[in-house]
Amino acid sequence: MQQEQSETLESSAQNPRKPKNEVLEWVKAIAIALVLVFLIRWLLFKPFIVDGPSMQPNFHTGERVIVNEILYDIRSPQRGEVIVFHVPSEGRDFIKRVIGVAGDTVKVEGDVVTVNGEVVNETYIQDAIDAKHSINALYNNKDFPNEEFPDGTVPEGHVFVMGDNRSDSTDSRMIGYVPLDDIVGRADLIFWPLKDITLINH
Repeated sequence: MQQEQSETLESSAQNPRKPKNEVLEWVKAIAIALVLVFLIRWLLFKPFIVDGPSMQPNFHTGERVIVNEILYDIRSPQRGEVIVFHVPSEGRDFIKRVIGVAGDTVKVEGDVVTVNGEVVNETYIQDAIDAKHSINALYNNKDFPNEEFPDGTVPEGHVFVMGDNRSDSTDSRMIGYVPLDDIVGRADLIFWPLKDITLINH
């Protein structure tokens, strides 16, 4: 009888420990999940806030963009991709579109952009170009090559970029070719405001 009572007491004494252990396991699981989210957030993807009109009509001030930071560790940027990169002379990051890669010869004359002698089909700004042409105006007011940058061939380890809003963009026509080492990553997703959530078309 005493043995049964002893076993009953031991059993009741162990029961309170189970909830404590479960709570501890939940705390551990949540902590691990937070660490993983932190690592993914800071090591693989980075948020970027669009500031300024240089990428209109496709990007607008205040939009939040997810930037893929590991893609260009695997391969080089490609024409048409929207990238975020450091501009040391400005002390901030820019978002622009890749027009030319290493070895390409780029020429911008009015609203005609050619790469290696072939006209680039810029569907992402065609409506804006057509709207300007309908009132006998040009969408772009800065050509390339120019006095500041007379060499139109993209050097190794660099890309040539332009903003989609050609007449209101500080880009390779003014700051020169962008070193690959200055590229943060590719802009892949607009996630804020919620009404503007969309995968970015490259």
